[in-house]
Amino acid sequence: MNYRHAFHAGNFADVFKHALLVRILLYLNRKDAPYRVIDTHAGEGAYDLAREEADRTGEWRDGVGRLASVDRASEAGALLTPYLDLIGARDADGRPDLYPGSPMIAQKLTRPQDRLVFCEKHPEAYAALKRRFARDRRAKALDLDGWTALGAFAPPPERRGLMLVDPPFEARDEFDRLARGFSVAFGKWSTGVYALWFPVKDPRDAQALWDAVRTSGAQRALRLELAVAPPGDSGLTRTGLIVVNPPYVLGSEAFVLLPTLVRLMERTPGAGGYSIQSFGD
Repeated sequence: MNYRHAFHAGNFADVFKHALLVRILLYLNRKDAPYRVIDTHAGEGAYDLAREEADRTGEWRDGVGRLASVDRASEAGALLTPYLDLIGARDADGRPDLYPGSPMIAQKLTRPQDRLVFCEKHPEAYAALKRRFARDRRAKALDLDGWTALGAFAPPPERRGLMLVDPPFEARDEFDRLARGFSVAFGKWSTGVYALWFPVKDPRDAQALWDAVRTSGAQRALRLELAVAPPGDSGLTRTGLIVVNPPYVLGSEAFVLLPTLVRLMERTPGAGGYSIQSFGD
């Protein structure tokens, strides 16, 4: 209950996760049929990067603050443009007026027929989340533990949709809980898109999660990782996203996006890297 994403909003891990989230949602929009977005650890929904929490860490400076030089005319720039448009205008330091978290991104990109479920257990974060989406009849903000939500909302009535799971990873067992929770949800809803975010602190944890996905019965999955510095550098340096039932275009888009994101956000030239793995057709 001590974790507050406000300290980390807009950092390199957010940029990586949210740029990919935008691509997934745009793909879901290609069909007219409604879908549901379920965000199990939603946070506040959006963040003022001028607040004391974000200013204290300054992590956004090496994340969203590095995006000013994106060439929108390039192939990667074209893929990033919808995300950049959601971020909006930025000041001279590259700081937007309001950084959109995954709930706001989902709200902005979904359509009138789609539905949104945002779960958050931290009292202050939940209060902010509830206020932010109170006027959107498509959205429900729930004071609910994310691990409970992971099993409780599968399958959604629409049968189409995205389950985004990005816990804080403060507890030692959260990789295990993520693997178990995904297995339960997937057993109920095998056709949904699942986006499982994780920090890479110990590569063995990330590999164990990937192994769990491979043995879950899933037919297709994509594992993407991005590093801004070598292992051993201070703080978090590598992050990942496993997408189960990924849009067919996501792998090819990742091969375009990730090298550009590394170049933009690596701590020193040549210090970063990325990896892309997949199974299935």
